[in-house]
Amino acid sequence: MNNIDRRSALGIGLAAASAAMIRPATAQTMGYKDTTPWPGVVVRAYEGETPSIIPGFKTVSMRDVIMQPGSKTMGPPMENAMVCHITEGELQLDQDGKMFPAKKNFVWTCNKDTKEQASNMGNVVAIMRITDLKA
Repeated sequence: MNNIDRRSALGIGLAAASAAMIRPATAQTMGYKDTTPWPGVVVRAYEGETPSIIPGFKTVSMRDVIMQPGSKTMGPPMENAMVCHITEGELQLDQDGKMFPAKKNFVWTCNKDTKEQASNMGNVVAIMRITDLKA
């Protein structure tokens, strides 16, 4: 064992590195739940709420609205205040009768009871990330 040449040392080193890299992967839990409230629309609600330091709000949580081309929401009143952000694609929004486009990286707010309908008029999937501010 005293006579280890460079080639043997390199082989032992590579074998040790390979063995260290081969370990069973542990799966993470999903951490979200998907629902389909309207055709072509998936709402991905992430687990957990975090305490808020914003006055008037006890907790915050996050969800994504993933919209296929040609899909739209039905414009329900908002259950709470929220901050919305387009992370992919583009949506056409009707917020209490005011129409406006929301392109990638556009950010806007909604208050409790605001009525808003979102439509994906484009040809790519659009994703709206929502941070819910809960009183």
